[in-house]
Amino acid sequence: MQERRNPGRRPLLLAVGAAATVAALAAGIGSASAATVFTDNFNDGNSSGWSKSGGTWSVVTDGSGVLNQSNVGSELARNFAGQTSWTNYSVQARVKPVSFGSSSALVALAARSISSTKMYRLALLGSGRAELQAVNGSSITAIGSASVGASAGTWYNLRIETSGSTIRGFVNGTQIAAGTNSLAGAGRIGLVTAHASGSFDDVAVDSSGGGTPTTPPTTTPPPTTPPPPTTPPAGWPTPTGNQKVDATIPVSGSFDGGLKRYYGIGDGGQSESQDPMFELAAGATLRNVIIGAPAGDGVHCEGNCTLINVWWEDVGEDAATFRGGTTYTVDGGGARSASDKVFQHNGSGTVYIKNFRVENAGKLYRACGNCSTSYQRHVVIDNVIVRDTDAIAGINTNWGDTARFSRITIVGDPDRETSICVKFRGVPKGSEPTEIGEGADGVNCFYAPSDITYQ
Repeated sequence: MQERRNPGRRPLLLAVGAAATVAALAAGIGSASAATVFTDNFNDGNSSGWSKSGGTWSVVTDGSGVLNQSNVGSELARNFAGQTSWTNYSVQARVKPVSFGSSSALVALAARSISSTKMYRLALLGSGRAELQAVNGSSITAIGSASVGASAGTWYNLRIETSGSTIRGFVNGTQIAAGTNSLAGAGRIGLVTAHASGSFDDVAVDSSGGGTPTTPPTTTPPPTTPPPPTTPPAGWPTPTGNQKVDATIPVSGSFDGGLKRYYGIGDGGQSESQDPMFELAAGATLRNVIIGAPAGDGVHCEGNCTLINVWWEDVGEDAATFRGGTTYTVDGGGARSASDKVFQHNGSGTVYIKNFRVENAGKLYRACGNCSTSYQRHVVIDNVIVRDTDAIAGINTNWGDTARFSRITIVGDPDRETSICVKFRGVPKGSEPTEIGEGADGVNCFYAPSDITYQ
């Protein structure tokens, strides 16, 4: 079998900076309980861990590494990081408008981003003003604003503080707006431009009671009782139609694709920071969808989510990434042609994969081994057919990850080269996880010989 193993993975959250920088940022909150949970200065030359939607983003040099959005013609360009579970926090960044397309064009910092179109943002406008906004799609409510003489080519320090329903915005350390608003109680951070180009640097998030911990939280292992018997799908479905997709499809509630094929995002390769085909809000369900090539970064689950009878014909960067929730379920469907992995687990909690088939893949599941926030993660895999796949699951034993297997059928592997459970030592962002072993041990990897069938 061809070796395709790649133990490393880009993080969801980025590396914590130097101690002096962290101390200075924490001090800016004015709270003894604040703790820095996220920083990125882009000096590593990449934007790993950020999820873009629209625009042309790249890391460039402007004295040091900065993240730049260069397409002035982009109607709305966004790049998100962090967790949807973040509640009360402060986010700050250095922001430089490079070019404004009009007086209403903007370069902005965002907080509590529930989705790509719902957030609070502190915007520098082409008119020279700064405005703190509650954004809900095309509806924009100004919480407050002030004239700051914003101009292209100048760096500004922007900061948003969120505490309950109170939202405050600061420019260069001076509060320019404050008010109460109930649009969003939690969400990710973001960098935004609209009809403008801009650069961003020194992004930092400080917790003030609601932030994500930076050490592995203790979680309860998932149940060991398997679900009732269900037959995995016998073959690949025939699409009922084809739908070309030019931008990420946001899903709230339930989306039923009627087994139509959706395709057209990204380049079909493993390049980083491709847009997802579908972005699922917390609690969303995606069902009866065939994802064709190119598929970009597949499906992003920003919170708890359910994928039912979803098929990936040719996995691009990843089939699905589980990011901000605690319980994720994949029931039915299948994936093939994943040169690295099928399911990427960046958030906390448990992924349940059942009644699924995987073909020609590196791994079916991988718990992130070098994200800045190191959660304890679990996976339960039941009633799955595996063909021409290097490993079924990869976990990080030093963080307490577990993987449980039942009713696994491996097809066409007479030499038993497929690894069931590969163990890694998780590491901080910037390093590569080390493979330290594989196989059942009753501690992290749970299965008996009777749970694995070879055909």
